Amino acid sequence: MTMADGRLLDRASRLRTGRTPFVLATVVRAERPTSARPGDQALVLADGTIEGFVGGSCAESTTRAESLRVLTSGEAGLLRITPGGAGSTPAAPGVRVVDNPCLSGGALEIFLEPVLPPALVLVCGRSPVARALVRLGGALDHDVRVVDDPAAPLPADTAAVGGGARRPPPGGVGSPPPAAGGADPAAVVVASHGHDEEEVLAAALAAGVPYIALVASPARAAGVLGAVAARGAADVERVHAPAGLDIGARTPNEIAVSIYAQIVAARSTDPLPQVREGHLHEPRVQEGHLQVHTGQEGHLPDPPVQQGGLPEPGGPLPGAMPRPRQAPAVDPVCGMEVVAAEPTPSVAVGDRSVWFCGSGCRDAYLADPDRYPR
Repeated sequence: MTMADGRLLDRASRLRTGRTPFVLATVVRAERPTSARPGDQALVLADGTIEGFVGGSCAESTTRAESLRVLTSGEAGLLRITPGGAGSTPAAPGVRVVDNPCLSGGALEIFLEPVLPPALVLVCGRSPVARALVRLGGALDHDVRVVDDPAAPLPADTAAVGGGARRPPPGGVGSPPPAAGGADPAAVVVASHGHDEEEVLAAALAAGVPYIALVASPARAAGVLGAVAARGAADVERVHAPAGLDIGARTPNEIAVSIYAQIVAARSTDPLPQVREGHLHEPRVQEGHLQVHTGQEGHLPDPPVQQGGLPEPGGPLPGAMPRPRQAPAVDPVCGMEVVAAEPTPSVAVGDRSVWFCGSGCRDAYLADPDRYPR
């Protein structure tokens, strides 16, 4: 590592605490000449920001682009960066080979490991089923939080209790909490048996929570959902009511199993709800002029602290991270794929941006723009 080991590890720990997804990139092999050494590491966030060191500007650019692919898929993999033309041999499963014409003869192998926050499950109620959900959620390594106040169903921070369960801090969920990262719920389960059901369901629907469920009989569930619809809530049909898969569950523990099975099934269709659609910042464009973005690296700020309950209807979910763009840009000078977002160096030409792997290619383009494809 080029940063002090403790600083990078502390940074990774704070990102985990803040429920911020990132990729840990570790150099596992370096074939000279390269500037990186085995053991060098960097953190790559969902907006393409990188902190640490895994090589020069070209290797860093490739690492950023491939890390965003890994973050989207959720699967770790080995990135092999080779000199131009050396990557024609088919790669083994789990290995992605990228020809890097900017490398001066060396090669790198970098292990890319996505670090994703555990599924956040909010449980409303203190019923036997609610308690079973808390116990079982801890065994599944979910982040389970109990909701007591329907006016603020998403606590900004909680105090851990046994078995992975969490309870609101002293003074209630409305009290000023200690510093904590934003939370992006994967599921809201209402198991309060008649207490504050409509309020929590309406808030969860407005927030766009992926999985919402109500523990109730079919007859009572129909009545509650009718009341939620009467409040003006949209997409009431998204609420799973009665909650859980039909496995013949009878006891609270069995019902909890059926609910978590349904959550797993729902998450399999969108495995990374914590990496949501967003916008990557682009440099401002001045019509008719070339505007240079330097792409210089800065210190990454801490993840924002989210306060209060679920967001207003139509607003972004707390802790939402921008999703990487589906089609990366291509450096017109060297042909490398690069991330079309800051801090990648760029030049604005009219109403579009041209992106580069590093300052060398950017400067070559600026010296003779007509030489390169548009």
